[in-house]
Amino acid sequence: MMQLIDLLQLDLLQLIRQKLDGIEINNFKLAQLLCTVIPATCPFARDIQVFGYLIARIPPLCKFNPLYDQFVGLRFRALCYLAQNQPATTT
Repeated sequence: MMQLIDLLQLDLLQLIRQKLDGIEINNFKLAQLLCTVIPATCPFARDIQVFGYLIARIPPLCKFNPLYDQFVGLRFRALCYLAQNQPATTT
């Protein structure tokens, strides 16, 4: 029974990965939103300092996210879209 539950969880993760990888960026506002919502660096990585001395370092925890690569890829596609489709500015 436990193997069946594990298999269903893996299939669900694979389905979500495929959906995220299949998202096409074809809207400027959507690309801006994705770049705003998906951080460029891990927000959890921290250096803990006391009086200027490094006491502890918390490593980036984003790689523990099973969808990390898909989110990074989605943000990259959004950045590429923004770079290629910049709105015309008038001066």
